[in-house]
Amino acid sequence: MKERIICDMNQKENTKQQIYLLGIGMGNAALLTQEETEILAECDRIIGAGRMLEALAAWQKPTFQSYQAEEIHAWIETHPQEKRIAIVLSGDPGFYSGAKKLCQILNAYEVKVCAGISSVAYLAARLQVSWEDAALVSIHGRKQNYIQMIAASEKTFLLMGTAGCGQEVCEKIKYYGLQNVRFSIGKDLSYPQESIIVKYGSDLEPEDLEGLCCVFVENAKPQKWAHKSISDEMWIRGQVPMTKEEVRTVSIGKLHLTKDAVLYDIGAGTGSVAIEAALQSPQIRVFAVEKNPQAVELIEKNKQRFCADWVDVRVGEAPQMLEGLEPPTHVFIGGSSGRLKEILACVKEKNPQVRIVINAISLETLKEVMEAAEEGLLSDPEITQLSVAKTRKMGAYHMMTGQNPVYIITDGPEES
Repeated sequence: MKERIICDMNQKENTKQQIYLLGIGMGNAALLTQEETEILAECDRIIGAGRMLEALAAWQKPTFQSYQAEEIHAWIETHPQEKRIAIVLSGDPGFYSGAKKLCQILNAYEVKVCAGISSVAYLAARLQVSWEDAALVSIHGRKQNYIQMIAASEKTFLLMGTAGCGQEVCEKIKYYGLQNVRFSIGKDLSYPQESIIVKYGSDLEPEDLEGLCCVFVENAKPQKWAHKSISDEMWIRGQVPMTKEEVRTVSIGKLHLTKDAVLYDIGAGTGSVAIEAALQSPQIRVFAVEKNPQAVELIEKNKQRFCADWVDVRVGEAPQMLEGLEPPTHVFIGGSSGRLKEILACVKEKNPQVRIVINAISLETLKEVMEAAEEGLLSDPEITQLSVAKTRKMGAYHMMTGQNPVYIITDGPEES
């Protein structure tokens, strides 16, 4: 009786559909691994995007053209008679691949993932460069902060592909002063018409980046601003008030920013807090809200100077300008125009667990803070008074000159 049960279980196991997710590189069948070749030879059907299926036409297998995970899942469910199915994906399935979603949606099946050759690994080999120390960015169908990564990295690999993104990249490279950055553009990699074009940012044209291409970007003088306090002299200031370096450093520290934070900087002034916060991580998204046209112009100039492309400037007054923005994880309030409680109510409604840092110079603002705490808009605020004095030279002597004391108010969990 026991042996019969084992036999039935084995028979049931053999009837399960087996799904293979194959990374087939750039599309040239010559780059397939031996394991993948054997799977394709024995499978009942091949599923994939049109370009991938064309590359494997020599196998003469039945096909289903699709790259949408839900559509593929639905097709497999309605074809239980096909026991061995190969789903082919470009590049390597562990590198910006649809395999991630397919593994999740096909979790009821036996799924095996087979590694392929990514375009990054292929281009690095062609250029004879290492890529373990490079930033890796894909803007194929996704929004990424590639400008900040290129500005801050000696090496960056950029995956292109979305129609029209070549125009955007060219415009931003020139806008942010990255004309001296060197681009090695691999087009139609692994195909007979493969080419590698080398240009500097100043000569880059949109058509250079269109189509199937992978780009190796070299920056001989990368910026080193990340996780560093930027001195006041580095900012374009004009006549707009700016959060001074020492206060800015403490305030950003008190925010406890996470690498993928969504920060509102309300009353952004010159943008010093917004930009220095954004430079902590290329995944941080910052909304700088400012009503003063002169200040808005300075924020844009400082964005350009520090290549802080993901600082999104919103012109107007809070809390109205906060409507429609994604919920914040962190909020810095440098100026509230007497509407502090309205602003706090707005951000708390968006995210009750938001981390808040407020800078106050006047006692009137501090009074608003205490009223907000009494009304439950701040749960357990911590108030720190920061007094800074800096040296200035007077003849043969050095004297200490004090700045206005600043109250730094923090509220909310340390990790959002």
